[in-house]
Amino acid sequence: MSSPADRYAASRRRSGAELTTFATSVGFELDPFQIEGCEAVEAGHGVLVAAPTGAGKTIVGEFAVHLALVRGQKAFYTTPIKALSNQKYHELAARYGHDNVGLLTGDTSVNGEAPVVVMTTEVLRNMIYAGSTTLDTLAFVVMDEVHYLADRFRGAVWEEVIIHLPRSVQVISLSATVSNAEEFGDWLAEVRGGTEVIVSEVRPVPLWQHMQVGRDVHDLFVDELGAADGSPAKVNPELLDAIRDRVRSGGGDGPSHGGRGGPSGRGGHAGRGGRGGRDRHSGRGDRDSRGRGGHNAPGPRGGGGRFGGAASRTEVIRELDRDGLLPAITFIFSRAGCDGAVGQLLGNDMRLVSERDGERNRRTVEERTASLEGEDLDVLGYHQFVEGISRGFAAHHAGMLPLFREVVEELFTAGRIRAVFATETLALGINMPARTVVLEKLVKFNGESHVEITPAEYTQLTGRAGRRGIDVEGHALVVWSRGMDPMAVAGLAQTRTYPLRSSFKPTYNMAVNLVAQVGRQTAKEVLETSFAQFQADRSVVGIATQVRDQQESLQAYADAMHCHVGDFREYAALRRRITDLEKEGSRKRNSNRRAEIAMSLESLRVGDIVRLGGRRAGVALVIAPPRSYKGEQSAPTVLTEDKQVRRLTVTDLDGPLTPFGRLAVPKGFNPKSVKQRSDLAATLRIKAPHEDAPSVRRHAKESAKGDDERLEQLRRELKSHPCHQCPEREDHARWAARWWKLKRDNSALQRKVEMRTNSVAQTFDRICTVLVQMGYLGEDGESVTELGGRLRRLYTEKDLLAAECLRGGAWKRLDPAELAAVVSMLVHEPRRDEHEAFPRMPTEGVSDAWLDMVRRWSELEDLEGVHALKQTGEPDGGLAWAVHRWASGRRLDEVLSGSDLTAGDFVRRCKQVVDLLDQVGDAAPEPHLRGVARTAVDKVMRGVVAADRLD
Repeated sequence: MSSPADRYAASRRRSGAELTTFATSVGFELDPFQIEGCEAVEAGHGVLVAAPTGAGKTIVGEFAVHLALVRGQKAFYTTPIKALSNQKYHELAARYGHDNVGLLTGDTSVNGEAPVVVMTTEVLRNMIYAGSTTLDTLAFVVMDEVHYLADRFRGAVWEEVIIHLPRSVQVISLSATVSNAEEFGDWLAEVRGGTEVIVSEVRPVPLWQHMQVGRDVHDLFVDELGAADGSPAKVNPELLDAIRDRVRSGGGDGPSHGGRGGPSGRGGHAGRGGRGGRDRHSGRGDRDSRGRGGHNAPGPRGGGGRFGGAASRTEVIRELDRDGLLPAITFIFSRAGCDGAVGQLLGNDMRLVSERDGERNRRTVEERTASLEGEDLDVLGYHQFVEGISRGFAAHHAGMLPLFREVVEELFTAGRIRAVFATETLALGINMPARTVVLEKLVKFNGESHVEITPAEYTQLTGRAGRRGIDVEGHALVVWSRGMDPMAVAGLAQTRTYPLRSSFKPTYNMAVNLVAQVGRQTAKEVLETSFAQFQADRSVVGIATQVRDQQESLQAYADAMHCHVGDFREYAALRRRITDLEKEGSRKRNSNRRAEIAMSLESLRVGDIVRLGGRRAGVALVIAPPRSYKGEQSAPTVLTEDKQVRRLTVTDLDGPLTPFGRLAVPKGFNPKSVKQRSDLAATLRIKAPHEDAPSVRRHAKESAKGDDERLEQLRRELKSHPCHQCPEREDHARWAARWWKLKRDNSALQRKVEMRTNSVAQTFDRICTVLVQMGYLGEDGESVTELGGRLRRLYTEKDLLAAECLRGGAWKRLDPAELAAVVSMLVHEPRRDEHEAFPRMPTEGVSDAWLDMVRRWSELEDLEGVHALKQTGEPDGGLAWAVHRWASGRRLDEVLSGSDLTAGDFVRRCKQVVDLLDQVGDAAPEPHLRGVARTAVDKVMRGVVAADRLD
C-alpha cells in the first residue's frame, strides 16, 4: 500500500499532465507568467492575469477551455464586443472542432449548448438573471478584457457577472496592465474565494518610440532602456533640435531637405529595418525584390505636408515601407479622417502589395460580399473599399459595415494588407497586431469635448506594435505637428500608472432581478460586495485616518488662539459670520438672477418673440417648448434672426427673457430645412416689433436691507466683545483662521466618509423606493409584481422607460415596421449635436407612441430627481424614419438618403433594435404584441444588417 507522500506525489504528476499536453499543442514555449497562470487554473483556483497587450495572456483562458473539454465540463469564454467574440469563436472552433464550440451574441446563436461557448459579457449576465439551467454544469468562465469594468457605460455588467456566478465556477480574468491589480485581486478573492494574482509587465516584443518631423524620423528617447527599468529616459536632443528648426522655418510645409534623421546611435534607417524581424522586410535595399509597382519609382512624394507642418499620410506610409516597418496601423480619431486617408493613398497611386496579391484580395472581398444587393454597394462605399484593399490598405472604424471590418481584420491578420487607418475602437481587444503603430494626434473627441489621450490610452494604442513570433521589436511613431510637445509625448510613453476604477451602479433591471431571486435584504448585502463598494470602503480607511489627524491639529490650534481676556473662539465666530454674510449677499444676488432666467425660460411658449442678451444677442423666435437638455431643466429651442437654431440654457443669458411679441410658427416646420429656416427668419426680421423690445439688462435691484441690518448688529457685537481690545488680537486671529479652515476641511472629510459608506446599498434602496411607487415591487419592497416580471426581461439602458411603454397601450396598435421604429427611440444615441428637436415621424401611430414615450420619460425623470437618482436618458426619435423604411422593405440607399447616418452606424443601431425587439417579444403582456415584435425582428434583420451573421 502506498504512503500518503507517494499518493501526493502521484497527484502532483497527474495535475501537471494536462498542462504539458496543452503546452505541447500550442507550438511555442510558454512564458513563466503563462505557466504560473495555467498551474493555478489546474489547481482549482480563480486567476487574475494582468499583462501588456500582445503578451499572450489569453493562453491562460484557452487552457481553461482545454481543461473543460478534457474533463467533460462546460466553459464560457466572454468578451466585451461582438467582433472579438466572433474572432475567438473562429480560433477555438478551428482548434477543437465546430461541434465543441458555440457562439452567443446579441443577434447570433450558434450551437449554444456546446461544451465551450464564446459570448459577449451581457449575454452571460442575462443568462444568470434568467436562471438558465446551462449554468448548472458550468465549470469555467474566462473574462477576457476584464479591465472593461471601468467603462462608464457597460462596465457594471462585468461586476454583476463576477458577483452572481456560483462560487463553484472558476473565473479566469484577463486584464491589460493596471497599477492596482493586487487591489482588484483582493476583491476577487473576497467575492469568489481563492484567486491567484499574476502580473507581468514585460512586453514579449520590445517597443521603440519615435517621432516623425516632416519626412525625418527620430527616436523619442536617447536610451529606451531607461524607461523600461523604471528610471526616466532622456528625450533625444536631435529630436528637440529638429522641431526647433522646423518651427523657426515656419512649420516646414514644403519638402524637408538633407538626409533622413534616422535613429541616432542605432544604425539609422537600415538598423531599424534590420531589427524588424523577417529578412524580406529588412533594410531599404530589399524593396525592389518585393515585386511591387510604381510607388518605389522617383517622383512626387505624396501631396506635400499636411496642415501644421506634419508629414502627409502618403509620406508616412511610404517612409515606413522604405524602412521595412510595415504592416502598420495608423490611429486617426476621426471616421472621416480614416476614409480620407484611403482616398489620399489612392489619389497618390500608392500600392503596398503586388498586383497578383491585390487581385487575390479583391476576389476575397467579392466572395465575402456576394450576398449584398448590388444597389447597396455605392451607399456602402464599396468601390473605394475594394480598390484600397487590392492595393494593400484600408480603413477600419465603427461607421463601416461590420462585414467590411471583418474582411479588414482577416486580411490584415493574414498579412495580406499592410496599412490600416483606424479609430481607437480597433484597440479594444481585436487581435490585429502590427509591426508599427502610428499616432497622428494626441487629442480626441470623447463625446463632449476634445481632450488629450491618457497614458493608459496611449499604452493601449501603441501596444498593438510588435507581433509575437514574427517581429524582433515593435515601433510606435508619433507624427509631429505644430503645437505638439515632445516632452508630453515622452510623458505618455513613460507613465506606468493605470488604476482600474469601478463604474458599477445598480439599475432598475438589476434591482427587480435580485429581489426576485434572493429578496431585498440579501440583494442589498450582495451589492455591498461590489468592487465599487470595496474601493469606496478602502478609500474611507485613509480618509478616516486623515480625520483623526486633523482633529488632533484642531486641538493644537485651539490652544494657540487662547486669549486671556475672553473667549476668542466666540469672537472668531463673529468675524466669520460677518464675512460669510457679506459673501452670501453676493451669492444670493447671482442665484436670484439665475432663478429668474430659469423661470422666464420655463414660461416661454412656441411663437414667443424674445430679445437675447449675452453671447447670443439679438431677436429670436421660440420654435420648441422648454425641455431637459444636458442637465439643464429649461431649454427651449429658438430660431434667431440670422437663421440659426439654438437651445437656450441659463448659462447663455445674462438676464431673464420677457416675450414682447408673437409670430405663428408654420405647422410642420422643419428646422433642418435651410429654406424653411430662412423663410421664417426673414418673417421674424420683418414682423418683430423692435421698438418695443425690452432690454435684457433691465433688472430690478435686489433689496439688501435685511442683510444690512444683520451685518450692522454683528459689527456692534464684535466691537463690544472683550477680545476686540486684546493687544494680541491679530495673532490669535491668524490661529483662529487656521482653526476654522481645518474645521471646515475636517467636516467635509467626515461627510465624504458618510457618503461612501454603504453608498451602493443606499442607491439600491432609492431605486427600490421608485419601483415600489411605480408598482414594479410590492408595497413592502420585498416582492416583484407582474409589472416587475416584465422589467426583469428588459436589459436596455432605458429599462424602466421601456417597461412603462409596454405598460401603456400605445404599442398595441403598431404594425411590425412601426414597432421597430418606436423601439429605435430607446436605443438611438445621436452623435455630438445631432439631436433633433422635431424628429420626423413615418406614421401617425409612431407619432402617438413617440409622444406617449416622451410623456412617460418626463414623469420618470421628475420622480428620479425627487429621489436623487441618475436620470434616465431622453429618448431620441432621430432614427425612427430610417428604421421604419428599412423594416418596410426599402433599399439601403433610399433609407439613408438625405441622412448623415453612415451604413455602419445604421447597421449597428438596427442590431440593437433587434436585440430590444427580442426582449419585447419575451416581456410583452399580450400575445399579439409579442408576435408583432418577433415579426419586426425578421423585417429588420435582412440584407446588410444580417450580412455578418455566422448562422
